[in-house]
Amino acid sequence: MNADPLLSRAKTMRDALVAVRRDIHRHPELAFQEQRTAERGLTWFRGLGLDVQTNIAGTPGLIATLDTGRPGPTLLLRADMDALPITEETGAEYASETSGVMHACGHDAHVACLLGAASLLSEHRQALRGRLKFLLQPAEEKPPGGAKVLIEQGGILEGVDAALALHVYPPLPVGQMGFRPGVLLGYSDRFTVRIHGVGGHAARPHQTVDAVAVAVQVYQALQYLVSRENDPLHPFVITIGALQAGTAANVIPNEATLLGTVRSLDPMVHNSLPERLERVVAGICQATRARYTFEFVRGYPAMVNDAALTQRATESVKSLVGEQGVVYLPTPELGGEDFAFFSQRVPSLMFRLGVRNEARGLVHSVHSSRFDLDEDALPLGAAALARIAMDYLHHG
Repeated sequence: MNADPLLSRAKTMRDALVAVRRDIHRHPELAFQEQRTAERGLTWFRGLGLDVQTNIAGTPGLIATLDTGRPGPTLLLRADMDALPITEETGAEYASETSGVMHACGHDAHVACLLGAASLLSEHRQALRGRLKFLLQPAEEKPPGGAKVLIEQGGILEGVDAALALHVYPPLPVGQMGFRPGVLLGYSDRFTVRIHGVGGHAARPHQTVDAVAVAVQVYQALQYLVSRENDPLHPFVITIGALQAGTAANVIPNEATLLGTVRSLDPMVHNSLPERLERVVAGICQATRARYTFEFVRGYPAMVNDAALTQRATESVKSLVGEQGVVYLPTPELGGEDFAFFSQRVPSLMFRLGVRNEARGLVHSVHSSRFDLDEDALPLGAAALARIAMDYLHHG
């Protein structure tokens, strides 16, 4: 197979893409604080001669537009910019220089790939029709998410016919990309349970209502919903990520707080969860003489890839890297992603970019303090975004 000229050109850009990725990686920024990252993108886009809209909806988000001046569809390409409140433990020479913050989900790579795609497509603008919008989006990691804000308050999908994004994917080796039509990722919601008991001396538990003991029972009872009350063919997951209570070994606290998330795939299950969770909490508290407050916050909807767009994009990437470089993802996952808000409004596709390299120990999951990626994936991601976009504008 002859090498695709887009991929060949992207490989010549590797050093530039690695440099911008490492610079962003050294200087990670939390949700809605991504001003420095946005400035890097702004400089890059203006260097390509693109029109740029900044500070969308009062956030660091920005959009660069490539308008060919010829009639055709409008495609939006999106990269998220924010990092996570995690202390990096990779030992990389480009490790985070910001205490307690790191790019543990690969958003630095997403930005680099988008900037590379913008360069590739700008070089081929005479062969294009329609419009391309390159979005650097804040706050994917913090529900309700930057996507929702930019769509509802910034109007970023006005006139847009389709949306495209990639996400790094450690299960796949560098050189492969994963595609799945339909549901890719599940609903992602959060909840808080506060147990209100009666505090007292550790030596006299009979005079108290032990909030810690009640919280432990609530934790255990919630798992009953998953294991025995729910249809296993329509799964969901409950995770308690934090249980906070007490300040001293000899004091029974009067309050305990559980912070949790629930992930699901089925819309009926998703809709039923607040009532089901609160019913369990209420039952335990009634039995133990405790009181409670319960808060359930809807997070991200399910991420659904448009079937037709996915099929066409798969063929585009096959022409780029060959059949062996394209992997069908057989099942959805329960992770959440605010790109789902795009998929609710326009045909959308998120595909997976393989970044694994076992020989170099680059095997850790996203959201791990040891997550890193094979940077050979950067030109591949840039070229894939560009090839899909070019083919979409030609045939969209």
